[in-house]
Amino acid sequence: MHPSHNHLPIRAAILTVSDTRTKLDDRGGQRIQSLLQEASFELVDYQISKDEPLEISKHVENWCDDCSINTIIITGGTGFTPRDQTYDTILPLFEKEMVGFGELFRSVSYEEIGPKAMFSRATAGCLNKTAIYLLPGSVNAVTLAMTKLILPTVQHFVGELNRV
Repeated sequence: MHPSHNHLPIRAAILTVSDTRTKLDDRGGQRIQSLLQEASFELVDYQISKDEPLEISKHVENWCDDCSINTIIITGGTGFTPRDQTYDTILPLFEKEMVGFGELFRSVSYEEIGPKAMFSRATAGCLNKTAIYLLPGSVNAVTLAMTKLILPTVQHFVGELNRV
């Protein structure tokens, strides 16, 4: 029988990657925060980063070294504009990539927005026993990913990362 990890506490950090957003107008980051709270998961940190690789990777690496954080959710910077740096910055840091997350996200997104869903480079993976999710910046995309994919499975992901 596969182990159940439904009891595991989730202690998350949110990173919004944007050159223009502040904590006052970051609707995507605020949506992640409210959905985490509704699920009774703990928010440990919430930051906004410019779309700069060194700044993005510094946040993620510091959080992965912090044993009080087991989940990182990043929103923004996953598209194809020249400033979209999140995917290219985080992908090389992954010990393992969860390709199924991106595939499922694009599939579910397709049902809502049609073929433009293929422009998302949303993905997930892990580093140092920390679950990491990369989401688009739109509130609709964040809501879809959180409610359909992340919240139902994040405890399992974290549990698997910590299995011996």
